[in-house]
Amino acid sequence: MAIRRLQNKIANNRLSLLFTALYALAITLPTAITTGTIWVQLAIIAASTLLMVELNNAYALIREFSRMVSCSFLVLTIAHFQLIYSLEEGIVQICFIFFYLFLFRAYQNKKSPGWVFYAFMSLGIAGIFFPQIVFLVPLLWIILFSKVLAGSIKTLTASILGYLTPYWIIGGYLVYKDELSVGYDYIAQLTQFEPICIYNQIEFKAYLFFGFLMLLTLVGTIHFLRNSFLDKIKTRMIYEALMVINIGCIVFLILQPQHYSFLIRLIIINTSPFIGHFITLTRTRLTNITFIVFTLSAVALTLYTLWMP
Repeated sequence: MAIRRLQNKIANNRLSLLFTALYALAITLPTAITTGTIWVQLAIIAASTLLMVELNNAYALIREFSRMVSCSFLVLTIAHFQLIYSLEEGIVQICFIFFYLFLFRAYQNKKSPGWVFYAFMSLGIAGIFFPQIVFLVPLLWIILFSKVLAGSIKTLTASILGYLTPYWIIGGYLVYKDELSVGYDYIAQLTQFEPICIYNQIEFKAYLFFGFLMLLTLVGTIHFLRNSFLDKIKTRMIYEALMVINIGCIVFLILQPQHYSFLIRLIIINTSPFIGHFITLTRTRLTNITFIVFTLSAVALTLYTLWMP
């Protein structure tokens, strides 16, 4: 009989997500009530968490019942408390989850331009708020061909049309309103690059959170690579896609740290399945201690970013 340690009991408990949500409310509700300005942001975080539940369920990211993917996502999202104030970053985050939900529907189906269109349309909507996300598109095309196994002329064309659709709609509106200067300013943002690896505007809290997130990413990724043979081929391909995209986001952040607040949200999405996989499917004393340390560290980090200036 398999040993069930504390981490496994929590991971397999059907109330884990509920208690995590109550924890998130306890952290965020006082600020929401006193400021009255982050209700929409909290609603987007709640919707994003439910979409992570759907992502886990739809693609069986963990081979036994667990809510650790969505719980990890929620805990990490509120751990850097200042990030929840931005509506734009929340929209980019939820759009990126939609991107995954649609993209993986096209797995091994080169005649599924519809799902690819919807996936890249979600990415295009995110691009309205974070223009530099377009630099991830070539990497996502590689994923479409090599990991999703849905690459074809049709799906490639669908991805281009999907990404451009939100811009066509907004562009038509700007032409109607005779506000083309807004479009010019948007395009100009894509040509503006800061010197590589300049971190003088990054706060200590951001360094701390990024370091913690990288530790989780490393532990979760190593665990998956060592045990991926136990998962189905489709599941392995999805995790490999997440891994490659995560590396791309991390490199992007290191090179252009001025986009930290957007890219860290994407890294949270990519890391959550790996840490959820680790928590649920490991059963040793060492991993149980690691789970407890990670949990306490996340709580401590949340309180630190909440109360420290």
